[in-house]
Amino acid sequence: MSMLLRSSPLSPPLSRNPKPFPLPLRTHLPISPSLRSTPLASSPSSRRLAPPSSSGSPVVAEAVIGSGNGEDEEGEEEPKYVEVGYISSAHGLRGEVRVMPSTDFPELRFAKPGKRWLRTRAAGKEVIKEVELTGGRGHPGQKSWIISFSGIDTVEEARQIVGSSLLVTVRDRPELEEGEFYTRDLVGMRVILKETGKLVGTVANVFNYGASDLLHVRLHSAEERPHQSNLLDPDDSSSAPHIWIPFVEAIVPDVDADRREMQITPPKGLLELNLRSDVRSKKERRQMEWKEKRKLQQRLVATKKILAALDQKHILEGLRIGEKNQKTSLAKQLTSIDFRLFQQAIQNINKPFISYSLSEYINANSSALLENPMRISHQCLVTGESEGNNNMNYELRKVGLQLLRNSKVAIILIRHEKDDVERGSETDDVRVESAVIQFQKLFNNLNIFLKEEENNASVPFILVSPAREIESYKECLVDNDYFGLNSQKVWVLEEEKLPIVNISPVENSHEILLKSPWEILRAPIGPGGIFSLLSSHKIIDALNEFGVEYVQICSLDNRTALGHPLFFGFVSSRGADVGIKLSTSCKTDDNFDMVISMKHVNKMSKEINRLRFRALPEQHVHVHVQQVKDEWITVHPEKPNSYRLHCPIYSILNPCSLDNVCVMEVDE
Repeated sequence: MSMLLRSSPLSPPLSRNPKPFPLPLRTHLPISPSLRSTPLASSPSSRRLAPPSSSGSPVVAEAVIGSGNGEDEEGEEEPKYVEVGYISSAHGLRGEVRVMPSTDFPELRFAKPGKRWLRTRAAGKEVIKEVELTGGRGHPGQKSWIISFSGIDTVEEARQIVGSSLLVTVRDRPELEEGEFYTRDLVGMRVILKETGKLVGTVANVFNYGASDLLHVRLHSAEERPHQSNLLDPDDSSSAPHIWIPFVEAIVPDVDADRREMQITPPKGLLELNLRSDVRSKKERRQMEWKEKRKLQQRLVATKKILAALDQKHILEGLRIGEKNQKTSLAKQLTSIDFRLFQQAIQNINKPFISYSLSEYINANSSALLENPMRISHQCLVTGESEGNNNMNYELRKVGLQLLRNSKVAIILIRHEKDDVERGSETDDVRVESAVIQFQKLFNNLNIFLKEEENNASVPFILVSPAREIESYKECLVDNDYFGLNSQKVWVLEEEKLPIVNISPVENSHEILLKSPWEILRAPIGPGGIFSLLSSHKIIDALNEFGVEYVQICSLDNRTALGHPLFFGFVSSRGADVGIKLSTSCKTDDNFDMVISMKHVNKMSKEINRLRFRALPEQHVHVHVQQVKDEWITVHPEKPNSYRLHCPIYSILNPCSLDNVCVMEVDE
């Protein structure tokens, strides 16, 4: 059976590539706190899905909340209410309100008169009361609706229900055609290997990360691997391991809603690959979970203090209002932000503009940097041949190969987009495909060097990428057996992001913009944020433990000399902290290739205040919410209204003495 995932009428559906995306061990996947239910329909050949949320949240139609007296066919209690929207503000003077939809059926929920329910909190208790919807209309050009209720006729009365959730009963959900079901109904389904009939686990949640929908499956044994049959109670999920299974037809061919089970045909190694290795006892895991929860609470307390000091108190309002899952979502966003970087970036906004482009850095220091550079043709760099009678290249290459042989180097490949904002799906597909092809070419070249060392080299590799491209790179790594690398030393990370702030004429008063009271608008900060990312994932500690001496940091570009021994040997022979490969045909920040000593990496990770940021005016308008007195209003600016906080890669040269920088000029 193949399926269609009903998308919101607010935006067209996207075709999903049915090719599976296995998930390797080291995966940075944000976990959304909420699950909404989306209808799925049968289709003869393909599946379709709603456009993925930028926050990585599950695909959404209507969130089920509360509980009631209804029972399903298995005798379990059915939630009584379904959340279909959130009342964000009053509209006009006649008692109308603006509602932000969380449903795929806005015309049915907001335009058709009839009974609805409002859920509010009073004196710390949840109150649900019945109201009569008299009418509604879509707001032109906005993802919101204007609705009115009987008995609410003034702006004062409307303001009293701002912050409430709009509900309907479960029985009011639209009738589905034969073979259709809601994604909420996938949760709790048994997952069975089609070939053997063996039970794998239970679907705990459904998420969308751009490449495909993902089933978050809880294994039925906290101790055994998926190929073993000693399964424990499926309800004992407090510390059971989870695995990710792409919800694509090739892997999940059959879903039986009546029997509450789905059959899967995973490619070889998929289940074992993305199952984290964890041999701790259940008690140890519970203790660890408790410690992590306490750490999260401590980070949140510290974050609140920072936000108050930065006069960003409007952010904290979302932690006071709303539902538990909304507050949890905001808390996780806040604790995932590096506020050391944010404070540093904010301080840079009002400083005199300083350029950190590569060309200007080279020009400003040309007398020192270009006094004794290494000059080589692109052909010689690729082939490893020496020019004329010069045997220096051969000797330097030997030094680099020795570093590779002894696993003294690591590689960080950064796929950064200068303006990574809301692109069309077709453009995304072409762009991702092109990037993956380039990625594979670079690794094929690296594999040549690794094979020279008879595969004895164990080079740590870190890939940093936009979130929606991560699955494609992981698939490429798995399909190519990690290009000879040790999979336990491979990290695939989402690029660092910082909040977007408004453009303010008042110094030191830039306000963080919110998409909703519980969603912070963020943007990638650029490759200069790599040190914060490495520190937060404790990768710098791991590289030190591995005995790494040099790290190559480079962009995904055809000029990159990925893992080239000549480059490592050159920097090592000069005793430099930073080596820059400079192409005579390209001197931009977007294409960079550097070798940095581990000593300098450690220094930069401890001296984040030495990084420099640019406040780049955004080229598009950010629709956002703003708190005015006691209500939230949606702001639709007529012109660009925000700064993206950007850290160029060459700002890491700021604390480095010119005597410790060397340049390799490649003539193309």
